[in-house]
Amino acid sequence: MALAKTRSHKHFQLDAGKLKRAQRALRAETETETIERALDVVITEHARNRLTVEANDRFVKSGVDIRDAYSTLDT
Repeated sequence: MALAKTRSHKHFQLDAGKLKRAQRALRAETETETIERALDVVITEHARNRLTVEANDRFVKSGVDIRDAYSTLDT
């Protein structure tokens, strides 16, 4: 969780039901902790997606010849 120095005070109007569902899903004790954990999940997922795209691009650019061993892919 962020240190007190790096926090900023914000006011949001959020759907109470969504917030409670997220709180249960993330097993957070407070609404602030819920939002922080949700933001951490989004940031982590974004980084993971970026790495996946980069790895896929490297694979495609490598020129590896993919052979259809089971003849199930359309050509």
